[in-house]
Amino acid sequence: MLNQLESDYNCAQAGDDLHQLKQELAELRGRGSESPDTQEMINRLENQISFIQNKCDIRP
Repeated sequence: MLNQLESDYNCAQAGDDLHQLKQELAELRGRGSESPDTQEMINRLENQISFIQNKCDIRP
């Protein structure tokens, strides 16, 4: 998970960052644990992915 995403995010890193975030998301979902902490991490990863896709005009 990326520490912090800002409005000045550098889209040149988007490919690598999205790949990393999607791998982390798949791993969390694969665990099958739906604890509040896990769900919070899943939500944060989904938000980070959406932010990068929107900021860098990348279609899912």
